[in-house]
Amino acid sequence: MASSVIIKKESLDFLKALSKNNNRDWFTKHKDRYLEAHNNLIAFADALLIEMNKHDKIETPSGKKSLHRIYRDVRFSKDKTPYSARWSGGFKRATKKLRGGYYFHFAPGNSFLSAGFWGPDADDMKRIRQDIGLNHPDWKKMISNKTLVKTFGKMRGEQLSSAPRGYAKDDPAIDLLRYKQFIFKHTFTDKEVSASDFLYQSNEVFKKIRPFLNFMSELLTTDANGQEIFH
Repeated sequence: MASSVIIKKESLDFLKALSKNNNRDWFTKHKDRYLEAHNNLIAFADALLIEMNKHDKIETPSGKKSLHRIYRDVRFSKDKTPYSARWSGGFKRATKKLRGGYYFHFAPGNSFLSAGFWGPDADDMKRIRQDIGLNHPDWKKMISNKTLVKTFGKMRGEQLSSAPRGYAKDDPAIDLLRYKQFIFKHTFTDKEVSASDFLYQSNEVFKKIRPFLNFMSELLTTDANGQEIFH
């Protein structure tokens, strides 16, 4: 049963060992241990995908396809360690009408789920800022929702150091207009990640961000007159 799938403690323990021995020789010697942990995460991601498709529409085809590679591309990085000591991946919502995405990240002492909008393009940012400028009291009310704040705390994301082009520095909505990303994050302890109900808890956390994703989906697929737009 999907509900019985857990992230094994051994899967996190492998990451602990990897972070201390981040080299190809060690990894090769412990490849069986990696494969066992990797298969565990595939099973968990598959089960979570099944649960999420009961209340959302996800286009990511499988848990395996959702996972990020553990092998790092070090060609243009000063950090030449060959492996990422984390299990991570993401789910993308399906169809042009459903926008936003879900992300999971599991590592000893640094496990979290997040959701939102990581890289809005120029057209999306223009539409978002247009709506913030017109309806910033509604935006502030939305991101101050008790359930949202209790689950995720404050909205996160990169921000401009000053006002975006076309907006005054003293605009009443400047604290929202400066955002370039719109992300919500919920952290977990190692014990919580390995608990028997973690699949259920993960699904519930992602459910609680749905009102925001649905709001943004409607915003980004309509113009200021409420007419559908797709790009």
